[in-house]
Amino acid sequence: MSQTDNQQHSIGIYLKIWLLLFVLSTASYMVDYLHLHGYLRWSLIIIFMLLKAGLIVGVFMHMMWERLALIYAILLPPLLLLSFIGIGALEADYAFFSRSIFFLK
Repeated sequence: MSQTDNQQHSIGIYLKIWLLLFVLSTASYMVDYLHLHGYLRWSLIIIFMLLKAGLIVGVFMHMMWERLALIYAILLPPLLLLSFIGIGALEADYAFFSRSIFFLK
């Protein structure tokens, strides 16, 4: 008979992550409660959102303990997509600026 080794994680790590998620959610709600506006508000909301998503994917979906190839297969395409969206946004600003100069003449 072959004996398989099951990897057991202590309940403590899950409770700590739940507490951290609760703290991050409270901080996210405080952004609205304090009536922050503009880029500060949206950057804080996005930072808290990405931190919570990273914790959920890393711990509760067990990505923290997976092989590096699987991590790259799941996390690399969204990162590339975000970088292409950023490049497109920069190009759109340049095109809008060029058109505004051309049409104002």
